[in-house]
Amino acid sequence: MDVPAWVWLATVGGLGVLFALDLVIVDRKPHVVRMAEAARWVAFYLACAAAFGLGIWLFAGSDFAVAYFAGYLTEYSLSVDNLFVFVIIMAAFKVPPIQQHRVLLIGIVLALAMRGLFIAAGAVLISSFSWIFYLFGALLIYLGYRQIRERKHEARFQENLVLRALRKVIPVTDEYDGSRLTVTRDGQRWFTPMIVVMIAIGSVDLVFALDSIPAIFGLTQEAFLVFTANAFALMGLRQLYFLIGGLLVRLIYLSIGLGVILGFIGVKLLLDALNDNALPFLNDGQPLEAVPTVGTELSLGVIISVLLVTTVASVLTTRRRRRSDPPACSGTITSGAGRE
Repeated sequence: MDVPAWVWLATVGGLGVLFALDLVIVDRKPHVVRMAEAARWVAFYLACAAAFGLGIWLFAGSDFAVAYFAGYLTEYSLSVDNLFVFVIIMAAFKVPPIQQHRVLLIGIVLALAMRGLFIAAGAVLISSFSWIFYLFGALLIYLGYRQIRERKHEARFQENLVLRALRKVIPVTDEYDGSRLTVTRDGQRWFTPMIVVMIAIGSVDLVFALDSIPAIFGLTQEAFLVFTANAFALMGLRQLYFLIGGLLVRLIYLSIGLGVILGFIGVKLLLDALNDNALPFLNDGQPLEAVPTVGTELSLGVIISVLLVTTVASVLTTRRRRRSDPPACSGTITSGAGRE
């Protein structure tokens, strides 16, 4: 896919305009985001992602468009799993509801910037070392297995090395001061917990890139498609947080579905690697052309089918349990988001 520099610049600029629009309209006056408002924004970002995909279809062809939509659906579904951790982080740091929207915005901007670096590094590795697909494939199969195995584990947030180091080098207050990142007390500059929460959101999402970036490279190696699919998936994530945050616990089979998708893409990557084999100790460094491959159209169909089955099964099971079990209060969130 030949993408001129001006197209890259225009795309990044357009994404920047969308973020700025969100900032002006939503964050100009901080408020608690209600479900109706969140639903409108989710629909808006879904429409933007779909329109971008149609543009790829018109100007680059159906093959690239299908690859983009497959990558977008994969990244979006994996991002939903991130929401479990976002819920836990907000609760752990006692973020005021009125400030949660801005925390998510800044954290996701940081995550998008870091993922951009990951994508650039992945593209370089793929172009230089064909064997990297074997590593990516094995990694995705393992992560898919772990998603399914840990689906019933309670998800807890623990501060990572970055956050622990941050607390040691900068003074952090115990309370928030609106959306301010710093305050001055007795002539000394202090940071508020707001900056810690933003870095927590961004760094944790970067950890999730460990499976999402190899997964989308398993569907397409076009850096432009990989970046835009990630960008659009992340851009609608914080509105989705407010829309379905309270319903996440009902997606009880989400981790199983994501595990199946990751494992499927991992197998696809290994098959592609065997067809393009260049390892000297395997078949004398020659491709194994007899090995079957999985097309992008089939991949898109499998991803959609797994997500549909997972969602429907989750809704039906939780509905049946609510009818048969007496009401109970529980603060436990279970998900594959327990990955650390």
